[in-house]
Amino acid sequence: MDRKNYLPPLVCGFGAAVLTTVPGVKSFGCCLIIPFAAILSLFLDHKINKSELPFNFKHAMLLGLLTGIFATLFATFFDVLMTYILHTNEFVQTLPQTEELVRQYKLGVLLNQTMGMLKQMSKDIQQNGFSLFYIVGIFFSNFFINSIFGMLGGLLGLSFINKKAQK
Repeated sequence: MDRKNYLPPLVCGFGAAVLTTVPGVKSFGCCLIIPFAAILSLFLDHKINKSELPFNFKHAMLLGLLTGIFATLFATFFDVLMTYILHTNEFVQTLPQTEELVRQYKLGVLLNQTMGMLKQMSKDIQQNGFSLFYIVGIFFSNFFINSIFGMLGGLLGLSFINKKAQK
């Protein structure tokens, strides 16, 4: 793959990452923003690289996957940066409600160990602005979700662009 082929997923992944760090918009990240960014990535790839139409399945999936991966990298970076600066994040703020909810399930020792780890993460974030376990967790969570929804967006974009090419 040529270097020019990485630009549309890079730009769209960056844009999606910026939008997914905005608190009110964050909840739409996986379902709307990441697939839309992958679709936009296909359109930009066609315009910039003069890609042949109709797109093939492999190319669309690859662009969607790359968009999801770039969105993951940038979103994780922005989340870590904001957490480091502010010494708080949504995880720290919602931990008491999460504990209250999970305690209703009466999981015993497992609950106590899990909540101990989560409280330690929260304490590390509040004191240092940094928790390695939190960063690893948020990265892998973003990676799986954004990659899957990026590929789905690539398939949707494949459908839209190929229909347009047939007309």
